[in-house]
Amino acid sequence: MQRSSAGTLAGLGTAVRFIMHRNWLRLTIWAAVLAVMIPVVYDSQQQAFPTQAARDAYSQVANTPAVAAMTGLPYAAGSLGGILVIKIWMTLAVALGFASIFLVTRNGRADEEAGRTELLRSAALGRHAYSVANYLVAGTLSVVTGLLISLLCLSLALPTSGSWVMGASIAGIGIAFVGISAICNQLATTSRGANSLGVAIIALFYFLRAGADLQATSTTPSALSWYSPIGWAQNMRSFGENNWLPLLALLGLAVLGCMLALRLESRRDLGAGILAERKGPATSSRFISHPLGLVLRLQRSSLIGWLVGAVIAGLFFGGVAKAMTAVLDPSNPFAKSFVGSGHSMLDGVMGIFVLFNGLLAGAFAIQCLAAARSEEESGRLETQLAGSLSRFNWLGAHVLVAALGSVVMLLLGGYLTGVSSQGAATGGSMMAASFAYWPAVLLVLGVLLFLQGFAPRLSTGLTWIIYGLSLMAAMFGGLFSLSDDVIKLTPFGAVPRLPAEDFVLLPIIVLSIIAVLLAISGFWRFRARDLMPE
Repeated sequence: MQRSSAGTLAGLGTAVRFIMHRNWLRLTIWAAVLAVMIPVVYDSQQQAFPTQAARDAYSQVANTPAVAAMTGLPYAAGSLGGILVIKIWMTLAVALGFASIFLVTRNGRADEEAGRTELLRSAALGRHAYSVANYLVAGTLSVVTGLLISLLCLSLALPTSGSWVMGASIAGIGIAFVGISAICNQLATTSRGANSLGVAIIALFYFLRAGADLQATSTTPSALSWYSPIGWAQNMRSFGENNWLPLLALLGLAVLGCMLALRLESRRDLGAGILAERKGPATSSRFISHPLGLVLRLQRSSLIGWLVGAVIAGLFFGGVAKAMTAVLDPSNPFAKSFVGSGHSMLDGVMGIFVLFNGLLAGAFAIQCLAAARSEEESGRLETQLAGSLSRFNWLGAHVLVAALGSVVMLLLGGYLTGVSSQGAATGGSMMAASFAYWPAVLLVLGVLLFLQGFAPRLSTGLTWIIYGLSLMAAMFGGLFSLSDDVIKLTPFGAVPRLPAEDFVLLPIIVLSIIAVLLAISGFWRFRARDLMPE
């Protein structure tokens, strides 16, 4: 006999409280980090463009294909609000989309995969209560983040209408991807598959939006923009036309996505996915039988995605280097703190772009090695170690992929930055400058390895915090009045910012030694401790 709708949602409040209790720190960090970028970026642009003439000059630089593809059309680039949209809107919107996907999967497919959902349903929860609670919590994260963004914009004396549209448009992206991720969780049979599918959809919508902006007439995107939720939110045009209508489409997509997901959930068996897993060969190849081959096979989608990101970033950085140099005033204190003490403003701009490449490689390395902890949390590691595979070889394969993948990103991003810079630098010089950040990336990997050995349950979160603090110090340390000595105590701040600064070997050696010592300690402890599933 089929349960009533009330029965299927029995215990909804309990499920919401349970998910909030498990994720309160994660939710707080996501909302706080995304929102705090508003005053940081706004303060930097006030110092960089203090006069209307400077803003008008920037609007000419922003009106380029590279900027349109990366951050959207510069429809109000002559105002502080419009510059804020160009600088940070796309980053915040896409980041909140990622947050929605990862949060829905963590409390959806991942819990079902681990057997937690079955246990909860066997007691007080109706069939759809846990899923609906998951969608509500993820949607609340988007609403709170959007509200904080709007309030911070208002506190900076930005126009009221634009401030509210700014927060609503970013929140709309997060809410829309709750619905999309809900469907992905029903289609895939594993949390890795659900996350990969969700990330692929974000990438698809991002490139559709980029294509629409590249085909724009003046500041009006092509019709292709309406095939992407990111394009819908961008067409709200905060601090410009302030159009609220696209928000209805974003909310409608979220509601339809969640309703379809619940319908699919009622038609499938618990633990199964709508898309059946493809059967592999009866016997594995020699490549997959090796620990390194298996890691590469499991990480291939992530590797491809990050490498594509490095290519796009390198081409973008090189394409706008000279234009950015023309806009920044060498006597401006912000410009000096932002680009460093270079021999020229162009060297300073190239140095900050090389730093960006290093930070991208560091984020990839953390995400890649964090997959090792995910294998342990899910219990799959115990099965792998039941045979002849040693802990050292298993963990070493993950470290090798993260380390070599990051150096490929550095070299590729640096080379493309140089060759696309219209003569500002050469591909070889930018490759060398980017490679100098590899010891900083290895140090971050060493920290994660050390924590995976001594504090596995906290390892991923703590490493991301350390990475974030180093990013803020290296990028914005001057804005926060941090001394050079403090900045150089952080992994990425310690590396000489080539070509803006002279190369110094000592920091490279120190970073490398610390990375090796941390890695050795982490390996030693990991081999000795008990496995710790979640």
